[in-house]
Amino acid sequence: MDKEQLSMGKKYYTITYGCQMNESDTERINGQLEELGYRPAEEMEDADIVIMNTCSVRQNAEEKVYGKIGEIKKLKDKNPDMLLGIAGCMAQENKGKLIERMPIIDFVIGPYHIHDLKDIVSKENARGGHVVKTERNPHSVEDYSELKSVRKSKIFAWVPIMQGCNKFCTYCIVPYVRGREISRTIDDISNEIQTLADEGYKEVTLLGQNVNSYGLDFRNGTDFGDLIRAIDKIDGIERVRYMTSHPRDMTFEMIDAMAESSKVVRHMHLPVQHGSNEMLKKMNRGYTIEHFKELLSYVRSKMPDIVVTTDLITGFPGETEEMHQETLALLKEVRFDSAYTFIYSPRTGTPAARMEDQIDSDTKHRRLQELMDVENEVSLELNKEMEGKTYSIIVEGPSKQDPMNWYGRTSGNKMILFPYKEGISVGDIVDVKVDTAQTWVLKGELI
Repeated sequence: MDKEQLSMGKKYYTITYGCQMNESDTERINGQLEELGYRPAEEMEDADIVIMNTCSVRQNAEEKVYGKIGEIKKLKDKNPDMLLGIAGCMAQENKGKLIERMPIIDFVIGPYHIHDLKDIVSKENARGGHVVKTERNPHSVEDYSELKSVRKSKIFAWVPIMQGCNKFCTYCIVPYVRGREISRTIDDISNEIQTLADEGYKEVTLLGQNVNSYGLDFRNGTDFGDLIRAIDKIDGIERVRYMTSHPRDMTFEMIDAMAESSKVVRHMHLPVQHGSNEMLKKMNRGYTIEHFKELLSYVRSKMPDIVVTTDLITGFPGETEEMHQETLALLKEVRFDSAYTFIYSPRTGTPAARMEDQIDSDTKHRRLQELMDVENEVSLELNKEMEGKTYSIIVEGPSKQDPMNWYGRTSGNKMILFPYKEGISVGDIVDVKVDTAQTWVLKGELI
């Protein structure tokens, strides 16, 4: 009896924590399980196998995982045959220690071993065998194109273009768990996107911890701009998004390629992290505020309609009140469309966790609120400028709050809500005129 027949009629349930790369990895995990004959379970208690795809960027993400494992233990007490697997960055970081702490875990696999999942699950000794696969395998990136994905959407698709990160920001655990940067070839990526176009997908998002360092590991001059130009030739795909950019590796030539593309969206997420050069140096970001502004000025000169969003960390060790004011001043000067603001939290194993001058919680929360207050004001002002204008959106479906209000996103990734009209379907490209702007969302009418 083959592997698929052994699993026929069984159900799987996957839980994802963390970033878009993890979302994409889960789609491939689901694909491997369905190739074995498993089908998705509506509820976790109905599953024969549960896999948690984990994140280790922040401490609270790990705490959520341990809490969920506690829930699953009760289910396994009732159904001892249920398999429990831990995947993702937390698996890579903790390896066999996870099983030592929680013996109910049957297997642990890092991001490099999704393609081993079928063998692990189908082996009879997987149950109680405590399989651990976390050694780094650079060739696994090449296997992405061979892995079946069960995608959540029929319109929008994640496409990983690389794995890992070489930057070693002092607060970040990612390079230690995702490993060094390894890029997929342009042909491999183009073939996946062509297949998606043939299947009717309208939009793809290129994923990497740092997409601007794409291709550097080839050492032949290939870079992110070359990939953009290759994808631009693929018929059928309407929009190409990408995340995340890094000011350290972005070049004017890459910006030119994006500006010249008929598919690349007019949205750039460019994390600045802080407004103080001293803080950027302590974070090991590899650029200055002056360089960041120069890049951003060039981006806006080439793409005047660009929507720029960013990430900010407040309360980093050694941050003075003066440094905090520099970040507030940057927000007022640069005027990002939105900013994702985070309180610094130490991650064991990173240099920043060992730094002196850690900031107290009250100060962190006050500074966070001040950043949010300034950014919310800027976001609303920029959104107000969109009132009365018409934008093309790809329809994503009904809003969670009101099924009679549907929504879609502009090329700049601004969400617009509009009253549903008969005949509209998910994936349609429609024009919507904005009549009301709010801080986080726009409201309008179909043209």
